[in-house]
Amino acid sequence: MPLEKNTGDPRPESYRPTNIDKIKMLNYVDTKNNWEERKRIIFEKTKVFTNIDELINKARDNELSLAVFKPKHIVDFLFEEVDREWSKEKLDLLKIKSQQLSLFQTPEEVKREFSVVKKIPYKFSYQFSDDADKKSTMMIMDWEIGMLYWNCLKAANNSEDLALKKVKQKYLEEFSKKDISLFLGTTKQFHSWAKNPFVIIGVFYPNVIKKMIKDLE
Repeated sequence: MPLEKNTGDPRPESYRPTNIDKIKMLNYVDTKNNWEERKRIIFEKTKVFTNIDELINKARDNELSLAVFKPKHIVDFLFEEVDREWSKEKLDLLKIKSQQLSLFQTPEEVKREFSVVKKIPYKFSYQFSDDADKKSTMMIMDWEIGMLYWNCLKAANNSEDLALKKVKQKYLEEFSKKDISLFLGTTKQFHSWAKNPFVIIGVFYPNVIKKMIKDLE
């Protein structure tokens, strides 16, 4: 797929397609054999970071804005209530971006197809430690956790307390038992100067592979 550097975004991994008609799905990668193929694609040529200071320093030097991070320990899962409706400024910005991304659509087609998903009234975060036992708290900005919240809310007959309890149970209790890695990305606004510019844009959670120890006795 032909790409070009996004000159309006200084982050090193910021590119955009020059022809969206050439975007094609080559294959579907499932989770067979404990996510074997997904792990190969992600980790075969990718450095996995384990120290948060190293990662932040590289962002400040504009060496990276995307990374795979392996936490030493998941300490807690946090949630905080936020505004329940999108602000007018945010909606206006989303409309502008939708028009910019829809390069081959007429304004009428964009207007007809543009829709805004219902805003999640909570902010979710992971608190974790790195290989130096330094604790960090990062917001989880992943569509998967949003869908989980809405599904849990529906199953709980619109009880937000119960839905939040279910989300926390999955992300803290269940995922803590997995071989968890975090996909991190910086925000454009805070990329090179914030104390920690990273947010969690994805959670990778295959099962832990138990090593077979041969009894030599």
